[in-house]
Amino acid sequence: MTIAIPGFDYQRVAVDDDVTLNVAVGGTGSPIVLLHGFPQTHLMWRHVAGDLATDHTVICPDLRGYGASDKPAAREADTYSKRTMAADIVTLAGKLGHEHFALAGHDRGALVAIRAGLDHPATITHLAVLDVLPTLDMWDILHGSSAAVAFHLYLMAQPPGLPEQMISASPDAFFGYFLDLWAENPRAIPADLRAEYLRASREAVPSIVADYRASAGIDIEQDRADRASGNRLPMPVTVVQQDWGAVLGYDAAALWHTWAADLDHRTTSVGHFMAEEAPDEIVKALRSLLAR
Repeated sequence: MTIAIPGFDYQRVAVDDDVTLNVAVGGTGSPIVLLHGFPQTHLMWRHVAGDLATDHTVICPDLRGYGASDKPAAREADTYSKRTMAADIVTLAGKLGHEHFALAGHDRGALVAIRAGLDHPATITHLAVLDVLPTLDMWDILHGSSAAVAFHLYLMAQPPGLPEQMISASPDAFFGYFLDLWAENPRAIPADLRAEYLRASREAVPSIVADYRASAGIDIEQDRADRASGNRLPMPVTVVQQDWGAVLGYDAAALWHTWAADLDHRTTSVGHFMAEEAPDEIVKALRSLLAR
C-alpha cells in the first residue's frame, strides 16, 4: 500500500487463527469503526475519517479478503460469511481497547455492519448503513430485467472456478467498470486512488468472489433465521442510500423498519461512492447518528 489516510497510524491486528487485518487508527474520543465497500479499501473513508477524528477515535480496517488484510482460502462455507467478518471487527475493536463502539459500513462493509449489529447488540452502540439492503431483502427485490443492474451478484454466486477465471482474465476491466458506472462524480476518485483500488482488487479476486458467494448462501440462511426469530437491530440506525426503491419498485424505508425500530432513513442524490463523492453529507449523517 502506497497511499495512507493522513495523520492516521497503521498497524496489523490478528483477529483469527489465520487472519490479520490491516487497520488505520486516528483521533481520540468515543470510538467509531468504518467499513469499506467494493471494489475499494479502507481508503474510501479518507475524507470522513479525517473529520470524525477531530473528536472520535476512528478505526478504518481493510476487511478480511480485501486490501492489505489477509485473504484466507474459502475452505469452509462460513470463511467469508458476514457473521465471520463481523466477528473479525468485534475482535479488532476489542484488541484496540474498545468493548463498545459505533459502526458504519458502505456496500459490502455495510452488510458486515448489519450482521455485527444483529449478532453483537450489546457491543454496537450506533449503526450506519450506506447504500445496501440486508442480504435477504436484496435478493428478494431483484426481479426480471431490472435485476441486470446486479449482474455481478449472480456471476459471483456461481460455484468456485468459472467466476474467478473470468474475472482474473481481465480484472481491471471488471473492477473498473463498477468504479466508473457507480460514480456520479468520477473526480471524487482521483487517478491514484483508482489505481490503488484496482491493484488491491486484482490481487484479491478469489477472496472477493468468496465474499459475494457467501451472500448467495450462508448469509441468506442467517438472515432468514433472524427474521424467523424476530431478531432486530436495537441500537439507533441510520440508513443512507440512493433511491433504489423508486428504481426497483419497493418501499425502502418500510423494508428497513422491519429490521430497526430506531431508524433514520435518508435518500441521497449523489452516487454510490457517497463517502467520497459527498463526504460532508455523510459526516453530517454520522454525527447526527452519534448524537442520538
